[in-house]
Amino acid sequence: MKNLPRYKILKIIFYATILFLYSASFFISPASCYSQEDAEIAIQSAESTVLNCYKAVFEAEKAGANISGLLKVLNEASWLLSRAKVAYNNGDFNSAYEYATNCSQMLDGLISEADSLKLEAENARRMDFLVNYVGSSVGAIAIAVGGYAFWFFFKRRGKTVEA
Repeated sequence: MKNLPRYKILKIIFYATILFLYSASFFISPASCYSQEDAEIAIQSAESTVLNCYKAVFEAEKAGANISGLLKVLNEASWLLSRAKVAYNNGDFNSAYEYATNCSQMLDGLISEADSLKLEAENARRMDFLVNYVGSSVGAIAIAVGGYAFWFFFKRRGKTVEA
C-alpha cells in the first residue's frame, strides 16, 4: 500500500466504507426507525381494535356467554395499549409502535371468537326454553291425562267390584 498513490488509497477506503455501510443495512432492524406519525397511527388503530373487541365481548356477555377467557386477553391487550401511550408520551416512538402493534396482533380473531360464543349462548338459551317451558307444559299435560286415565280406570274397576 505504500507504493500506491494517495488518491487510489482514498478510493479504496471510500469503496470499502460504502460496502461496509451497505452490508450493515442488512443487520439494522427496520423496527428501530418508526416516526411519530407511524406510532400515532398504530396507537389509533389499536384503540379502535380494543374498542370493537370490548363491544363484541359485551354483546356476548349480554347473550349469557362465558367471557372470562376473552376478558383476560382484553386486559392484556389494554395493558399493552397503555404502555404504547406512555411510550408515545415519553417520545419513544419505536416502543410505542411495537406495543400498539402487539396489542392489535393479540386481538386478531377475538371478535369472531366473541361472536361464536354469543351464538352458542343464544342456542343454549333456546334449548333451555324448550326444555323448561315446552317440556314442563308437555309434562303437565301428560300428568293431567295420566291422572284422568288413572281415575277413569279405577272408577270402572270400582263399578265392576260393586256389581
